[in-house]
Amino acid sequence: GERCSGDCAFCAQARSSAAHHNLLSRVAWPPYDAALAAEAIARACAEGSLRRICFQVTTGLGHTATAIEAVRQIRPLTDCPICVSIAPRNLEDIGLLLNVGASRVTMAIDAACERVARQVKSGSWQRTVELLTAAASAWPGCIGTHLIAGLGETEQEMARAMQRAVDLGIALGLFAFTPIAGTPMQSVAPPPLDSYRRLQAALWLISHGLARQEQFAYDEAACIEGYGLPYDQLRSVLADPIASPFRTSGCTDCNRPYYNERPGAVPYNYPRPLTPAEATAEADALLGTLSD
Repeated sequence: GERCSGDCAFCAQARSSAAHHNLLSRVAWPPYDAALAAEAIARACAEGSLRRICFQVTTGLGHTATAIEAVRQIRPLTDCPICVSIAPRNLEDIGLLLNVGASRVTMAIDAACERVARQVKSGSWQRTVELLTAAASAWPGCIGTHLIAGLGETEQEMARAMQRAVDLGIALGLFAFTPIAGTPMQSVAPPPLDSYRRLQAALWLISHGLARQEQFAYDEAACIEGYGLPYDQLRSVLADPIASPFRTSGCTDCNRPYYNERPGAVPYNYPRPLTPAEATAEADALLGTLSD
């Protein structure tokens, strides 16, 4: 029931936020007894209803110790992979979380560059980047981060951030900024869908080794206008309904439906395989925004 000690301008949990205290983005997280929650989660994992457990940890007094105890409590009940999204103090905190059973520790940088971070984030963006870099070297394949599109960055700045993370072996979840009532950014518009689609395609191509951001073409506004790939190859990648760039990115099996969008709207992140018609339509729409 307590807010985060951080004060990010976009977050419902920020210490100065007037948003409902149960919200994280658009999703409500009502309180439950810890033991009951652990048992229910383990049962859902055994039934196959859940394939990943994710702790989203707000920052405050003793938050790392609380997270470690939560992982320690649920780990014996299930072998389902556990991700802990947290602001650790140092490498020791990360090691403790992994040692008690977390399969991945995620540190969100959110902003694509320090210029944007100074405007919307609290804390040191550079320190988080340095800790991410050191952690990725110490525990390959066990470290992740989040980036939020629409905070004021250019598409080129976002593509550069994606490339750096992938080069370091850091798992990357891409989010669309979502305005939440009661936060300082409540009146800021979410990113245009066509821009977000270009970034999703960029992340897919980069993370699958099909292209690097250095070969992308950008217009005068630093928007992506080409990926340096032949048209037929690019269309084949974009129009795949199963392995689609437009599905939710991040940890394996994370789909977070309606985290960034309302039901009934075209989703920023499809939480499921696309239909062939959806995949074709999305591919054609994206290709239509690129330069010949």
